[in-house]
Amino acid sequence: MTDLVVSEDKIIERILTMELVRVTERAAVASAKLRGHGNEKAADQAAVDAMRRELNKLPIDGTVVIGEGERDEAPMLFIGERVGTTKGPKVDIAVDPLEGTTLCAKDMPGSIAVMAMAQAGTLLYAPDVYMDKIAIGPGYPKGIIDLDKSPEENINALAKAKGCKPNEITALVMDRPRHAELIAKLRAIGCSIRLITDGDVVGVIQCAEPATGIDIYLGIGGAPEGVLAAGALRCVGGQMQGRLILDTPEKVARAATMGVKDPNKKYDLNELASGDVVVAATGVTDGALLKGVKFKGDIIETETIVYRSLTGTVRRITGEHRELAKFHLD
Repeated sequence: MTDLVVSEDKIIERILTMELVRVTERAAVASAKLRGHGNEKAADQAAVDAMRRELNKLPIDGTVVIGEGERDEAPMLFIGERVGTTKGPKVDIAVDPLEGTTLCAKDMPGSIAVMAMAQAGTLLYAPDVYMDKIAIGPGYPKGIIDLDKSPEENINALAKAKGCKPNEITALVMDRPRHAELIAKLRAIGCSIRLITDGDVVGVIQCAEPATGIDIYLGIGGAPEGVLAAGALRCVGGQMQGRLILDTPEKVARAATMGVKDPNKKYDLNELASGDVVVAATGVTDGALLKGVKFKGDIIETETIVYRSLTGTVRRITGEHRELAKFHLD
């Protein structure tokens, strides 16, 4: 009798469907219990604790290569943390247990629990710093956008490729003081701008969703969110570039210890997230991408979207959780 040999790809495929969904579902439900309470750190802590607990149940030897929390001293699944039972394939983990902590604390639209998993060595390994990003959806010639071009040049190139005028392009930008000059330049050429307060994982993904009306994402956001968004964008098509903002000697030195040799390197989509990557996101509050958690007596309802780059598969999964409602995650 021969031994049954299961390839790592098959093991990852099995883990990265319902198992990953369970991880983000638990994080979303935990933080949703604190929606509207005005306590960002408590909501983030609840999501982190739930995500860590579920990750450590998985039959993987995982390492968090993109984590959250260092920049704002929030609770974290820290970079370099080992997760899983260690009895399984070696994988990279990227997490944002609660993207949009402010959105959750204020019970505003668009907060999600999100994570990515891929074969070891295929997700960008970088400190939790800011990242300059640009992204568009599928259907355009390669290289149509570039971080080294001005906003005006990128908008004009995109409009030409789309067969429209610059004033028919809609850009998504985070509403931050650091983007005042960017916003002014975009408006000067007539570009429409949709401002968001938080949630740039969802923001990048919206570029690939025709129904949203978003043509391009521009601006500076978190590096973890950039890697997570890149993983999702690889599954549905599109282009993206990112550059780490390493603006102090300490950040440059720390990045160097993590293998970042060129602090000014411009990463393309496949350098941010390569190999077979799966991204799972569960809604915490209602938003453009996902419905939020619903508490209905003895049932908790969730909605999750799962992206897999190897197959280009996008799954939407709705869940009714009776045990979670019964035991309140205890």
